Amino acid sequence: MAVLIDEERCNGCGRCDHNCPGDLIHMDAASGKPRILYPDECWYCGACRIDCPQDCIKIIFPLTGL
Repeated sequence: MAVLIDEERCNGCGRCDHNCPGDLIHMDAASGKPRILYPDECWYCGACRIDCPQDCIKIIFPLTGL
């Protein structure tokens, strides 16, 4: 998975959902926490973590060209 969200640190503000240009992150109505619906389509742009007030989002870049 490209984007990891620490749900314990997340306050459910929804900024990651709002900022994702690929519309890959959506807020789960039951938990109030973000869910990554299409992880394979992530662009690794970092928009989801830029304004995260809890610093709970990490982006794991894939290994390339070994």
